[in-house]
Amino acid sequence: MNHDPWAPYELATAVDVDYLSAFATATDEDRRHWARTRQYGEEILPVINEHWENGHYPLDLVRRMGELDLFTDGLRIPGHAHFSPLAAGLVAMELSRADGSMAAAAAVQGGLVLRSLKFFGSPEQQEQYLEPVASGKLLGGFALTEPHHGSDAVGLESSARRDGKHWIINGHKKWIGNGAAGGITIVWARDVADSQVKGFIIDQGTPGYEAAPVRGKGVLRAIEQAEIRLTDVRVPESARLTGAESFKDVSRALVDTRVNVGWSALGHAQFLFEAALQYAKQRTQFGKPLAAHQMIQERLAQMLAEITNMQLQCAAVAGIQAAGQLKDTQASLLKFHNTRAARRIASTARDLLGGNGILLENHVIRHVGDIEALHTYEGTESVQALILGRDLTGFSAFS
Repeated sequence: MNHDPWAPYELATAVDVDYLSAFATATDEDRRHWARTRQYGEEILPVINEHWENGHYPLDLVRRMGELDLFTDGLRIPGHAHFSPLAAGLVAMELSRADGSMAAAAAVQGGLVLRSLKFFGSPEQQEQYLEPVASGKLLGGFALTEPHHGSDAVGLESSARRDGKHWIINGHKKWIGNGAAGGITIVWARDVADSQVKGFIIDQGTPGYEAAPVRGKGVLRAIEQAEIRLTDVRVPESARLTGAESFKDVSRALVDTRVNVGWSALGHAQFLFEAALQYAKQRTQFGKPLAAHQMIQERLAQMLAEITNMQLQCAAVAGIQAAGQLKDTQASLLKFHNTRAARRIASTARDLLGGNGILLENHVIRHVGDIEALHTYEGTESVQALILGRDLTGFSAFS
């Protein structure tokens, strides 16, 4: 195929390679949710590179996800779409196939904030917050990570002290998506009375709540993640998430979001593989398409094998979730495998595109960078390995 040297490469069209029919069991309803997410991706693709390059957080694109009802993430929210585990995964995959920043925004809004309200909120809190958060009218942050506590969030130092009918909260949080977006933040802090971790819904306009976006990021540049300082923030008892009494409760919310990280890694990798495949067919070198060279075909076959393994793990985990039998170690395996595989695919795809692989207009370098963030959050590769190692051997290597 000859390509006009002045014309842009067409790399963003979905090919939907599913070599072993991993998603063949998707129902018509699952596919409708998937198609709605694909529609969103097609809407944002013409503009997302500019936002990413300028480090601008497009809140209108975040709220658009709410309009398309993409935040519920398998939760049953009255008046909103309910996703099967497979549909929830396909939505997460497709969002990341479009853009990692918007996928991260959805993971925070639906996967963490909405899930926390649904799991731990009182009836009154759910009445007040579920609908505006699910619809994207109220943006929410999930403040667990601290400057010195990331994967070891169980050791968080932020404190909550009971003072009559109120709580006084002090602490320091970092990397909090939507933490400075003008909505609410669910802040996790340790109760000084019993040393247990508890959650609080804090309006971002509350005195003592100071937040500013983290600057200088080289990845996920189209979402703002905040550094937050909490200085004698006073909230009423009605702001406490009454269903969360310890860090063990927080972990319940994190298991499902860890699964979503596995699906998101697949979405990034799927885009990169399909972009590389299409580029190989459009780019001519040494008198014939790249795709006609043996070395290129071997690389494409390697990427296909990685993608297929990622798809099969995602589909298997969705089936386990549907049966209500998911273990946290299974979520860890999915995250561990898929983010590692996505990195390998990213490296190969970027290399296959040569210099064109570093141009934002071809989208590849944006995905390459965003995979690095995905590889780290929700527990690093090393932490997932230790979780799996403990399960396999019976010995904990965490201490």
